[in-house]
Amino acid sequence: MVAIKKAVVAVDFSDESTYIAEYAKLFAEKFDAELIVVYAAPSLNQYVGFHVPPNTIESFVGEIVTGAEKSMESFLEKHFAGIKTTGKVVTGFAAEEILEIADDEKADLIIMGTHGRTGIDRILFGSVAAKIVRGADIPVLTVRPDFDK
Repeated sequence: MVAIKKAVVAVDFSDESTYIAEYAKLFAEKFDAELIVVYAAPSLNQYVGFHVPPNTIESFVGEIVTGAEKSMESFLEKHFAGIKTTGKVVTGFAAEEILEIADDEKADLIIMGTHGRTGIDRILFGSVAAKIVRGADIPVLTVRPDFDK
């Protein structure tokens, strides 16, 4: 029998993340599963050497992470009260970080949205969802945002 005891939930704190949280909470309640909620901040290391001092980039990334940690705390309180949930803020390439956490945590499922970046960002960075679906060793539930709300 298939058991879902732990799921990784990828969020970016956008409106779509609220919709993803609804599905994640449903899975957690139905399967008595633990959730690992992940936000992956870009590392920006690829910009070192572009006439931007490395300490400036590190400081900027630090501020992003600090802000994301505060957002994560609020997000967990708002959407997952009463659910066994851990929040993780990491830096790096989102797909790689999410897959690594899923592997490290021995997760049974990854839950994420189909939409994040749009326009030129999507062309430059590619679809995180597509990379995760192709690279995951476990099932991936992709949630398409409800554009009718």
